[in-house]
Amino acid sequence: MNPESVGTAHQSIGTHQKALRVNLDKSAYGTFAEIGAGQEVARWFFRVGGASGTIAKTISAYDMQVSDAIYGKCERYVGRQRLETMLNHEYGLLLERLREKRGADTRFFAFAETVAAQGYIHRDECHGWIGIRFQNVLGAEPSQIILHVRMLDKENLLQQEALGIIGVNLVYGAYYHAQDPEAFIQSLLDDLTPERIEVDMIKFSGFAYAKVDNRLMSLQLVQRGLTRAAMFTANGEVVNAAEMLYKKPILVERGSFRPVTKVTLDMLNCAQAQFVQEPGVEGEETLVLMEMTLKNLTDGGAIDHRDFLDRVDILSTLGKTVLVSNYAEFHRLASYLFRFTKKKIGIVMGVPTLREIFDEKYYADLEGGILESFGRMFKNDLKLYVYPLLEQKTGAVITSGNLRVAPNLRHLYAYLLENRYIESLKDIDEKCLPILSRTALSKLKSGDASWEEMVPPEVAKIIKERRLLGYQSKE
Repeated sequence: MNPESVGTAHQSIGTHQKALRVNLDKSAYGTFAEIGAGQEVARWFFRVGGASGTIAKTISAYDMQVSDAIYGKCERYVGRQRLETMLNHEYGLLLERLREKRGADTRFFAFAETVAAQGYIHRDECHGWIGIRFQNVLGAEPSQIILHVRMLDKENLLQQEALGIIGVNLVYGAYYHAQDPEAFIQSLLDDLTPERIEVDMIKFSGFAYAKVDNRLMSLQLVQRGLTRAAMFTANGEVVNAAEMLYKKPILVERGSFRPVTKVTLDMLNCAQAQFVQEPGVEGEETLVLMEMTLKNLTDGGAIDHRDFLDRVDILSTLGKTVLVSNYAEFHRLASYLFRFTKKKIGIVMGVPTLREIFDEKYYADLEGGILESFGRMFKNDLKLYVYPLLEQKTGAVITSGNLRVAPNLRHLYAYLLENRYIESLKDIDEKCLPILSRTALSKLKSGDASWEEMVPPEVAKIIKERRLLGYQSKE
C-alpha cells in the first residue's frame, strides 16, 4: 500500500446487497459465532436468501460455562483475548472438517463477535470486539481483521441493528476491499453514522495485509470520523484506549514532533518529575502519551501519510505511546481521558499554548464560552504543566507565573495559578530554551548539520539513517 495514498472514492451498495453478493459468491463459506447481542450478523445473510451457499454454521454460546467449554476460560468475556480464541477455534474447526472436501474451490472464513450490549441489568458503556479470519484467495494462508467498537444507541434493539450492519460491512469488506484497506475503513459505517457506532481500534494482519501499517490505519479511523482518537504503542501495536487508560494517572504532551527536539524531552522529563510526586500519583503506574491532533498533522490542508509515519518512527525510537486525536480543544481531550480514569491527569505544554487557551475566540461555539471550557477541563483532577518561553527579540523568559492575559481574565488566571491547576515546570535545562522545532526542521531539510545539536542523539541517528522528514545531507 502506498503511504501517500489518501483513499479512493467509495459508494455503498447497501447492507442488503452486500449480504446478497456474499451469499451469491460460491467461493465464500464459513462460520458465524456471535455472543452478546443476538445473531444479528448471521440473520442478515439468512434474510436476503441464498445463505446455504455461505453459512456452514452459526453459534451463540451465551452461557459462560458453555462458552468456557468451547473456547476455554478467560479473564474477560468481552475482550480481545476472547475474540482471538473464538476466531482460532472456529476457523481451525472449519478447516479440519471441510478443507479436504471443499478446499479446492472455497475461501473459508470465521466471523466472531463478543459484545456487551444494553440490557435490562447492564447499563454501563456498551462496547465489543468483532473480527473475521478469512482466505482472500483460494488456498491462501488466512488474513485477519479485528475491531473494537463502542455502541452509542440508547436502546438494545438499535444496538443489535447497528451490530448487524457493521458485521455485514466487515464480511463484505474483507472479501471485496482486501486490496484497499482505506476503502475498507471508509465502508465500515455504510448505512450507519458515527453517532450510532464508533470504531476506535482496527488491526489488519496475515497474508493479505503483509504491507499494511496499522499505525496508518489508526490515523485513517480518526481522519474519516469513525472515532475521535486512536492509540498505538512504541512497537506499533494498535491498542484499545479503554484497556490502556483504565484507572491510571495519565501525562500527555501534545505536539507536532516534527522533529522531536531536546525541548520536547526536557518538557516531558520535568513534568514527569513533578507529576509522580502529586497526591494520588505516587507509587502508581503512570501512562505517558505523546498526542498528535489532526491539526498538528495537517500541512497545506492535507495530511502527508509519509510525514506522519516519519514522526511516529521517531517517537517509537524513544519508546513512546502515541495518541492520534481530533480533539483540538483541551477540554474535549480531558473529557475523553476522564471516560477511562478518575486518577490525576497532567497536560504538558509551552507558554504559547497556554496563551492560546486564554484566547476567548476559540470558545465561540460554547454557550458558556471560556468559563464553560475551563469548567469541563478542570472539573476532575487535571493540571497543566507549563514550560517557559524565551522571547527571541527581547531575551525575556516568560513563565506561567509572569504571563499576561486579557484584563477581564486576570482574576480567572490568578485563581487557577493559586489553586495549582496551572503550574510552572521546575529544573528545566535553560540551554534548551532557544531551540525551536521549526528551525530544526528547516535546517535538516536544507542540509545544515547544526540541527543535530537541537535534537536528542537517538533522534538524529534515526533521521539520518532513514532520511526522515525530508532530511538532506550536503556530503
